[in-house]
Amino acid sequence: MQDEHDFEDFYAAVFDRLVGQLFLVTGNLQDAEDAVQEALTRAALRWPRLRRYRVPEAWVRRVAMNLASDGFRRFRRRLTVVVRLRADLEARQAGPAEVPGLMEALRALPVAQRKVVVLHHLLDLPVELVAAELGVPVGTVKSRLARARGALAARLGPATRAEGLRNQEGAGNHG
Repeated sequence: MQDEHDFEDFYAAVFDRLVGQLFLVTGNLQDAEDAVQEALTRAALRWPRLRRYRVPEAWVRRVAMNLASDGFRRFRRRLTVVVRLRADLEARQAGPAEVPGLMEALRALPVAQRKVVVLHHLLDLPVELVAAELGVPVGTVKSRLARARGALAARLGPATRAEGLRNQEGAGNHG
């Protein structure tokens, strides 16, 4: 019980200071808070040993800095992929934003349906590959696509009727 109280005191004493330090590194308060919180969570698990360190705060700071760096690397990787995918999509077809109301209609779909529509119709992946990527049976992907197409057609109305989706389906017929 003493270790728990010691850690609570330690947490209260270092949290704001560490967040301030990490904020200077990350430039984002939420990222700084997340990194410090995760580092302190890890410290709590090791507290019986860490409390004997001369400066346990230094250990927590190092872990938080590493977590922040990992976050930057993940963010850069995601950004690179998004930029590459956007360039591929723009080269291949008109952007989804060019179909009036498509973005709103996609947002209205359940996430599972939205994923299959994006992977199959916008990234032009075959149904089998979509199923493998999402870890679901091919029949599930086909079912989700059918429901999503119906919902999109209803939301977009007869004027737009998701022409891009039907044109791709007729040309490539992946599903």
